[in-house]
Order: sequence, then structure tokens, then C-alpha cells
Amino acid sequence: MSGLARMLAAAGARVAGADSTLTAVTTALVIEGIDVHDDAGPLPEACDVVVASAAIKPDHPQMIEAQRRGIETLSYAEALGRCMAGRTGVALAGTHGKSTTTAMLGTALVDAGLDPSVIVGARCAQLAGGALGEPEANRSATGFRLGSAEIPAGQLAGEPGLLLCEACEYNRSFHNLRPRIASISAVEADHLDIYGSLDAVVEAFHEFAQLLPDAEVGGAGGRLLIAHEGGHRREVAAGVRCAVETIGFSPGADFSVIYDPGDRRVTLMHERRTVAQWTMRMPGDHNAMNAATACALAIMLGADPDIIAQSLGAFEGVERRTEFLGERVLAGGGVVRVWDDYGHHPTEIDKTLRALREFENPERHHGRLICVFQPHQHSRTRFLLDEFASSFEHADIVIVPHIYFVRDSQAEKHKVSSSDLVDRLRTRGVRAMHLYPFDAIVEQLENVCRAGDVLVVMGAGPVWEVAHKYMAGGMDAGSVRTREVSHVAGRV
Repeated sequence: MSGLARMLAAAGARVAGADSTLTAVTTALVIEGIDVHDDAGPLPEACDVVVASAAIKPDHPQMIEAQRRGIETLSYAEALGRCMAGRTGVALAGTHGKSTTTAMLGTALVDAGLDPSVIVGARCAQLAGGALGEPEANRSATGFRLGSAEIPAGQLAGEPGLLLCEACEYNRSFHNLRPRIASISAVEADHLDIYGSLDAVVEAFHEFAQLLPDAEVGGAGGRLLIAHEGGHRREVAAGVRCAVETIGFSPGADFSVIYDPGDRRVTLMHERRTVAQWTMRMPGDHNAMNAATACALAIMLGADPDIIAQSLGAFEGVERRTEFLGERVLAGGGVVRVWDDYGHHPTEIDKTLRALREFENPERHHGRLICVFQPHQHSRTRFLLDEFASSFEHADIVIVPHIYFVRDSQAEKHKVSSSDLVDRLRTRGVRAMHLYPFDAIVEQLENVCRAGDVLVVMGAGPVWEVAHKYMAGGMDAGSVRTREVSHVAGRV
């Protein structure tokens, strides 16, 4: 929403906003001249359009006031779709990896001179100046970048400027977008409170793919890049009129990806010919695939593959996406390495824990992999309870706070609890416990964590506070290290 506000303001609109909690994000908007207040107040007297995020319900006082005054209301996705008019839209869809891949692509296209506008749902310090650009101290961490009205370089030079964004499937919101180029990564069962079944999810992605324009001779029309494995590509791409190519680890994919976890080397091949190679700073084959997807899309947009590869090799990560926070030095000696991650779907949890187990190898230091996981939404937890229970096999200890309550009904809230997940984990032999509030979890970590351990805090809610509070617990003694390490992800 903050990125959309900035984009509309840059286009000449007078923009004001409201949020339930004023934060550093809203403060930054105020500094930039966008009036933001808490949502207790009425709408401004002069108001032509109200744009509401998915978290705002129709019975919100300002939505009711807008209806009474006859003011047009749009969802975030509807407004973003309108912003794509007159631009070269690039939408990145899929159950996982949207934020990271969008940030990677945006940063790489900045380095390649294509000057894109980018809206991404996570802060990325490199987005402002590119991975090869300004030193980090001169970058402002944001999820938005305003680019040129026309593409200034590459094979599409002179065409309408690029607008990159995530295409979220929640409530079929991505059906409001009008991209020219799109990608679809893994398509899995999620948001089942909306869809009810995986088949309905797949059908929604099929309808999204049908939004792309017809293919044209020379590749100037609509193009879809879809996962070769796990993307339900046959069902999703059936009957679409755009050009379709696949990407995956399979040699049979149009864009074939080779990943060496030992040195994190990625090779991207197109029709059996190597087009780019780079070494990842972020761990995990899922991040290698995110980067390969960004590279393939950049090539479709006419960017220089060599510059894109160099940029992806310098990409340091996105806030809360396998982000390394630093080392907590323990009073008795030794350190605990602390990571923060947004993962809240079983597949994301499994891939992140697997990547950290492989990257950190805590056993080498006689340590353990400790995970604090906050489930996000009661409906998701209930629908995918068994999948969640099987996704923690790489963790030695799992601590689960209360489920983050958002969007669900009160009736749904009483159908499942964190204790249900903990019970399932224990039946699988995982050492698990349910603790609340966050301060109690931090106290438990002080007692449990020992030298050589790796701690990862995961979830889409405010659970990141646990990681930061644990890191802050040793600050008075000067026992937190946040030095930059070239081979780890994130801003450290």
C-alpha cells in the first residue's frame, strides 16, 4: 500500500492514508508529503477514490462513510491493475517466492539500465540503487522504486516503462492485474478458506494466465514463464494465447536450472545453451530457482544476461526472507546464529529449514537448529495441519506461540490452536512446545540456546519481534555481532 501511495503521488494525485498503527513506514510517507493518520478519523473532505487493502473489511467506518458519500472504492489489486494501464506490466505469481523474485528482478533490471518501477511486499535495501550500485549505507530500505515512463535501454527501448509487482492469489486479487509478461512458480493448496480445494486454486491461476495478451511474431506480445515442476503447467496454461515457456531443474524445461549447493553456483540454460552463471549469496535451492526465474524474465525483457548474472550474484536478500540478523555471543562463550524468515506455508518452512541445515550445518559445531514458528491464520493451520506437522523434520526444537489471528472469523478461531500443531509434532518425535507471550519465548530461548545453535524465527505475523528481542538481550554486554559476512543472506 505504501508503494502504491508513492506511485500515485508521483503521478500527480493528492494522496492521504490511514492505518491502525503508525510505524516507521507511515512516518516515511509523512516525510515525503503523504498525510497518514490513524484510522479512527473520518475520510478527508476532498476525496475521489478510496483504496483499501485486503485487511480492511467492508464494515470499516471509513468504508461505510465512502459508501454513504458515493465515493468510489477499490481494492489494492484493482488500483494496481489500473496503474498497469499504459505500462509494460510484469506480474510474478505463485504460492511461494513472489517477494524475493520480484526484488531480485527489479534490482537486476536497475543494474541493466532498464529503470523499472517496482512494488514488492518486503523491504529491500538494494532495490533503490541496484545490487551493483551505491554502497548499502546510501540506500534506503523500501519495497518501492519509481522508474522511467519509457524503457530506456535494451530490446524494448522506447516502449512503455516497466512496472513489476507481485501477483497475489488471495481472494483472486491477481485477476485485477493486466500484465504483458508473467511468471508462475509453484502452485499449491493455500488460502483454502477462499478456494476450498487445490483444483479451485489451479483454476484461479489458469484464469490469471488467460489475462496475458496474445503472442506476437518476434516475441513482442504476451509471455508466460511457468514452473516445469509443481506449477500444474498443463492445466494452468491450457488454451492460453500468450507464448509459454517453462523453467525448472529438469533438463526438459525450456529454461533449465543447474544448482550446486556446495558452492551455491547457479547455471541457467535456455534450449540446452548456457545463458548465465552466478554464485548465490542466499542459501537454498528455492532461492536459486527464484534467482533463475528473475534472470529468465530479465532476458525476456531484453536485458544483458551478463549484467543480470553479475547483479544476482551480488544480491544480498530481502527483509525477513531468510535474513541473517547476526550472532548472539553467549555469556559462557560461543555464539548463536540468528535468522529471520517470513515462511508461513508448509513448503516454505521445509525448504527454509532444509536450506539452513545444509548451509549452517549446526552439527559441525555441536549445535542444534531451533525454530520459533508462529502459524498465520487459523484456517490455514486447520486445513494444512498434517502438512505443517511434517515440515519441521529438519528442526531439533520447535517453539510455537499463539496462531496469528487475521481475517478469519471468531468461529474459525475456535476450531484449531497452536497446541494441536505441537501435539502433531510430538507424535512425530519433534521436541516441541507451545509458549506465549513473546517475552516468555525470549526467556525460554535464553535458557535453551547454547553455543553452536542456529535459531530461526519464522512466520508472517509479528513473530519477528522474538528474534530482535533475543538479539537485543545481549546488547548491554556488547555481545551481539552484526558484522557483514560475504557469504550469508540479508543485511547483517
